[in-house]
Amino acid sequence: MYKKVYIEITNICNMNCSFCHGHKRAPRRMNSDEFSLVLDKISGLTEYIYYHLMGEPLTHPDLPDFIKTATKRGFKSIITTNGTLLGKHGDKILSAGVHKVNISLHSFEKGSDADHESYVVSLAEFAKKAAENGVITVFRLWNKGFDSGKNASSIELLKKYISGEWAENTRGIRIREKLYLEYGDRFEWPDADAEIKGNKFFCYGLKDQFGILADGTVVPCCLDSDGVINLGNAFNEDIESILNSERAVNIVNGFKCGKASEDLCKRCGYAQRFV
Repeated sequence: MYKKVYIEITNICNMNCSFCHGHKRAPRRMNSDEFSLVLDKISGLTEYIYYHLMGEPLTHPDLPDFIKTATKRGFKSIITTNGTLLGKHGDKILSAGVHKVNISLHSFEKGSDADHESYVVSLAEFAKKAAENGVITVFRLWNKGFDSGKNASSIELLKKYISGEWAENTRGIRIREKLYLEYGDRFEWPDADAEIKGNKFFCYGLKDQFGILADGTVVPCCLDSDGVINLGNAFNEDIESILNSERAVNIVNGFKCGKASEDLCKRCGYAQRFV
């Protein structure tokens, strides 16, 4: 069993955040038949599905229906979002049965103070409603070293609009039941044109996770934004065969020995965090 599978239901986003690598692929959304097929293919491989690699999942008009379908099939749906569309679509995903919502709170780091406050207030309202409905919400500030000054004001606003214990822990803050804030370092995305990062690497790609891009391309992890490591296509191939292919096995065995078998992995700073 994998801890999670990333299903990129769309590679289209409504923002252009400074921390995001972006991609060079043609804009695409999975349709309902393709999503249903992917669920068939990964049945029994994981319990948790994340609705992104690239793209903003809340831009997909069928997201609530996708969540309902996944829930009926025994999957737990986790959304990672920039949060800008939660005011419009938040109630829909809560009603659909979403399990957890991660909000990249640093997405709005370049907005004006007034727009930033309006953004945070809307997220606070969603988070309170989500917690009341038993849905986990995690605010993320994964921008250590790149804080534009908005982090402190974000936290101040959240404290103003969300009452709770606000207890510090090893990952961040437990605001109250089902509601958290997490800190993290800003990470460097792997890029085919980047320099090789070192000589020792480790990654949980294909060990704990793998991803499926909007066109069905299977990739080893959530950071392969352009599908450089194309292991096969989930739309027309057997997923078990893809995951047990020689290329996939070489990736897993390489990391067991602290080596990267793929050129892109050698250019991934994240793959050195766990060495």
